[in-house]
Amino acid sequence: MSSSGYSLDTSFAIRLLTGDPLTLFESAVAFLREHTSHTVRCEVSDLVLAETYFALQYHYGFSKADALAALLAFSQHPTIAVSSHAQLILQLPGIASAKPGFVDRLIHGSSTIDGSTLVTFEKAARALPNTLVLE
Repeated sequence: MSSSGYSLDTSFAIRLLTGDPLTLFESAVAFLREHTSHTVRCEVSDLVLAETYFALQYHYGFSKADALAALLAFSQHPTIAVSSHAQLILQLPGIASAKPGFVDRLIHGSSTIDGSTLVTFEKAARALPNTLVLE
């Protein structure tokens, strides 16, 4: 991600993606219009993406596929910056039903940025490079 000076939290992302409540959605949109440009973007961490993914499903009734589609559109907005691995994961075909899933792949991506090997008990993670699955 680029250094932008602003980092968005989950509540901000949720307002933008749901429009609920309307007054907070309008405040979020106004903030982006006033404080961002083609050179100043707002960073959204992997943790915020993961929390938003779950909140959209459990509090707003989005299906996994709809939550991921919303996050993909959000991540592609010119004022939003997400990690390069998050952007790639969100673009994977069938990610809504993939094993390992979206959040496990975010964790994997974050752990391997610096060359680390992810250690897990999650059997589905065998499909990911630089991963050690313990039995």
